[in-house]
Amino acid sequence: MIKEQGIIQEIRRRKAIVRIQQTSACAHCSSKDSCDVSNREMLVEISNDLQAKEGDCVEISMPEGTVLKLSFLVYIIPVMALIIGAFTGAALAQPLHIDSALASVLGSGLFMGVSFVALKRFNKKAESSGKYYPRMIRILNNAHPIN
Repeated sequence: MIKEQGIIQEIRRRKAIVRIQQTSACAHCSSKDSCDVSNREMLVEISNDLQAKEGDCVEISMPEGTVLKLSFLVYIIPVMALIIGAFTGAALAQPLHIDSALASVLGSGLFMGVSFVALKRFNKKAESSGKYYPRMIRILNNAHPIN
């Protein structure tokens, strides 16, 4: 479970905007040296299930498996679509009487576009289920986060 602490910046209806410092989860990541996210702040919108108020320090969490799954979907699926589209376009070039390079580019663009549409639909479905979003797990009494 990846846990972070942050301060609620704003409450919008049933959502809380939480400012977190990206350090604790990043400290244990094997790719931390190749990624320049340490000591950066970010805002995360989460459901305010605990009725926290602006200024409250809260702990939020997200299962590690979810992060890996989402990373795979966002980074690998479009690249795979690009490659498959290029090969498919090249294979269809001769029967369609088009230049092989042009067919590869068109196939890549088409498949990548389809992958982005599929990811957008997945995002809407995930948004409604809440399964792939961080959750507020406790309020830490107006204390400042320890990172």
